[in-house]
Amino acid sequence: MAATHWKVRPYVLTRGRTRTRQPLLVHTLVSVPYYDARFAATLLPEARSLYECAAETKSVAELSAMSGISLGVTRVVVDDLAASNHLLVHAETYSSPFDFRLLEKLRDGLRQRTR
Repeated sequence: MAATHWKVRPYVLTRGRTRTRQPLLVHTLVSVPYYDARFAATLLPEARSLYECAAETKSVAELSAMSGISLGVTRVVVDDLAASNHLLVHAETYSSPFDFRLLEKLRDGLRQRTR
């Protein structure tokens, strides 16, 4: 059997795609709503690894690190799993913990001190 070149595998996993249908940032949380062992058995090893790691809610970056798959490939594979309803992409519910008025006052105060 011929050895597969290391650069070909990511191309095969993403079918040549580099973009996702939805924004998947490094901190975007994903999870498996219901684990399906039969579905997992049909996946390529890398996709199966991502699917199984997402059994507990994790960020895209965590999935990439845990599975050893590059971030770009992880995003595309996660997007494919989400499109098939096997992976849930959690809505961004982050709001800034900072009071922007206070930060602006601080900035203005620092500018006055440097003049």
